[in-house]
Amino acid sequence: MVKVAFQPKDNKKRCVWCLKDQLYVDYHDNEWGIPSHDDQHLFEHLILETFQAGLSWYTILKKRENFRIAFDNFDAKKMALYDEEKVEELMHNAGIIRSKAKILAAINNAKLFLGIQKEFGSFDKYIWQFTDYNTIWFSIRSWSDIKTTIPQSDAMSKALKKRGFKFIGSTTCMAYMEAVGMVSDHFNDCWLARK
Repeated sequence: MVKVAFQPKDNKKRCVWCLKDQLYVDYHDNEWGIPSHDDQHLFEHLILETFQAGLSWYTILKKRENFRIAFDNFDAKKMALYDEEKVEELMHNAGIIRSKAKILAAINNAKLFLGIQKEFGSFDKYIWQFTDYNTIWFSIRSWSDIKTTIPQSDAMSKALKKRGFKFIGSTTCMAYMEAVGMVSDHFNDCWLARK
């Protein structure tokens, strides 16, 4: 259960998990669950989800601007060329999550992302195949209705791991799908829920 500590002035009903502060509300209202087909945005979320593994999304969200600066605004071509010196620099950056395994995974995943773009024409074309190029909608009446994995996130995780992606389990894939709008599972009373 999430403790509600913040209520926006517009009084719209929202998913209770975002009622922490304005940063979280803005993310919920303007990004989370909205279908994205922009490769840059899809890549940014892929890397952020890599770092989120084992942590709360709010922790990552608070550090998002620091991540953007540290990782060249999530430029996959630049990230794919990061060397040991850059890894050391990132390991000393207190503004991000300083996990060497996750930093190395981000570099690895950047290289593989570029490979998928080349193979399929865009990452968007590849990644949305896991939901048949449509948003999957879930009815969420209570916390017990929330799923942490679905068959589609299992399939995405399996396929990405087979290609060599790191820190990309099914739970991470599910969070990714929600973030980029491949899955929409707002609480039913939320103003953004499918009516």
